Amino acid sequence: MLEIFALIVLGVLVATAIWLVVTIGNIPGNMARAVNHPQADAISVLAWIGLLTLGLGWFIALVWAKTKPVFATAELEQRVAELERQMEQKEPAA
Repeated sequence: MLEIFALIVLGVLVATAIWLVVTIGNIPGNMARAVNHPQADAISVLAWIGLLTLGLGWFIALVWAKTKPVFATAELEQRVAELERQMEQKEPAA
């Protein structure tokens, strides 16, 4: 009877440990998705890889999730299009 109780306690502990790892692994990705970070998927992948590498990548993903990217993709494309238009206006007609 005592062996069955010990097995149940061990099963609960293993299930709790798995739940805890999954919850901790999702924190940076969830934070990035909450603020609509453009690299949210990459942050999530880094967080999971970071857990496999003893946590260093997880901390980097956590910091990355809190940083705001310098330029959004649409904003950058708009600036490039504007610069191309300026270059076309400055070129002499041949």
